[in-house]
Amino acid sequence: MLCNICKEKEATVHLTKVEGDKMHKVDLCEACSKENNVNAPVGGSLSSLFHGLGGAESTDRPLGTEKCPACGFSHADFKKTGRFGCPECYDAFAPNLDGLLRTMHRDVQHVGKTPGSQKGVAAREKLKNLEKRLQDAIDKEDFEKAAELRDEIGALKAQLKKPADEKS
Repeated sequence: MLCNICKEKEATVHLTKVEGDKMHKVDLCEACSKENNVNAPVGGSLSSLFHGLGGAESTDRPLGTEKCPACGFSHADFKKTGRFGCPECYDAFAPNLDGLLRTMHRDVQHVGKTPGSQKGVAAREKLKNLEKRLQDAIDKEDFEKAAELRDEIGALKAQLKKPADEKS
């Protein structure tokens, strides 16, 4: 996503402002966020940024008036806080949830992150599993399967030997 101001750099700062039944979004790169004092307390500079920026996304649709039957939390409350009021809210707002999650997290399923020191652990575990399956295939004299596993092991070993900056 590109910066709404310079339209050149990747946006790293994402601001959302809810006014009444409208939501305004601004995405900024690091340089433009510093130029506009985004780190300053919410006040005049941020307000003028939201209102004066033509490239910002503005939604004219109402935020929704439906409420959770269990806790009374509304769709607008969720948009303001970024949190649901109770577990039943997930069912109550399910039709709109996928779009919101994609906007907030780029996907609807959490995939997590692997620390740099642990990246090779999963590959080495997979290699160990493949080598065991290769031995089983040889013991059963299933040489076609053994050949497939041998090739897969070779490719995985080659990938493990690559420097980190060459891996994709």
